[in-house]
Amino acid sequence: MSDFLNDVKAGFACKCPKCHTGSLYPSFFNLDVKDTCSNCGLNLSDNDSADGPAVFLIFILGFLLVPLALFIDHIFTIPLWVHTILWLAVALSLTIGALKPLKSYIIFLQYKHRASDWNER
Repeated sequence: MSDFLNDVKAGFACKCPKCHTGSLYPSFFNLDVKDTCSNCGLNLSDNDSADGPAVFLIFILGFLLVPLALFIDHIFTIPLWVHTILWLAVALSLTIGALKPLKSYIIFLQYKHRASDWNER
């Protein structure tokens, strides 16, 4: 279990999967992965997480937010337009906040479990 938690922490830190110190992204607001790690020189250009993180977030957030919205509607009497604004804001903020760390974690898992896909130059 400790190995799993270390992997999650390393992946969600948005650091290089090889050296765990270099950043995967050029800036805070940029979702494009750097071509190479600035610390160890790992080639990151050919390896990307594709649409995996977005699909995971759709499933996970949909699974969590829909029952939560129904529960809130059951407890409080809220107009539909308030639900729309509230849950749109919640879904967008959670998606934007979680996309980068989840993308980094998937890249970390690819590096760890599919080392043959990484052509280090």
